[in-house]
Amino acid sequence: MTRMLAIFLFVAALAFALGPLATPGFNGFEPDQFPVPQVDPPAQPAGYAFAIWGVIYAWLIIGAGFQLFARHDAEDWQAMRLPLIASLVAGAPWLAVAQMSPIWATVLIWVMWGFAVLAFLRAPRRDDWFGHWPVGLYAGWLTGAASVSLALLAAGYGLTGPLTAALVVLGLALVLGLVIIRARPSAPGFPIALIWALVGVAVANWPDGPVAVLVLAIVGSILLAAFALRRS
Repeated sequence: MTRMLAIFLFVAALAFALGPLATPGFNGFEPDQFPVPQVDPPAQPAGYAFAIWGVIYAWLIIGAGFQLFARHDAEDWQAMRLPLIASLVAGAPWLAVAQMSPIWATVLIWVMWGFAVLAFLRAPRRDDWFGHWPVGLYAGWLTGAASVSLALLAAGYGLTGPLTAALVVLGLALVLGLVIIRARPSAPGFPIALIWALVGVAVANWPDGPVAVLVLAIVGSILLAAFALRRS
């Protein structure tokens, strides 16, 4: 059973990384996918920040390949496999879902996030570069991305304004990040990815975006970095 799950994890990582090839040209939700069009929403990071996905895809495949060939029977790898498989399987069709329905895409990305965080918390203590590093980057970025998706949904369906939505979800991402770092210290991939997302939000709002969003993103990044260093 352990070898079978190791194989499934490797296949799931490959399928997840192939998702963008099946949906070329996707650059995020279109403004007119919402009843209230979302043009330059303040919660969304600058475009360059999404380049982290290339690192995440490649590192997840490398880690999954390592555990398949070198750790397929290791007990300390076993606890992480099932939730990570669940997250990657849910994430493989995410881009296609996002093109059709922001609502279901938001639901799906929070499912991905939940399983990714569980996998991160269960990641093995050894084999840092193949275990908690790639999974931490994945879970950290999803913490920011899932929060942004929630902000777009709230503002796009008129539940609140874009500024309020941005401030609320940035606060949510910050609280979630602090809780997860506290639960799994000395695993820098997670805070690095979440800080990368927050810095991307700050860049997107400089110099013409809402000052409150810019300040919260910068202060949140500093707080996460300080807390992670202290916990490590």
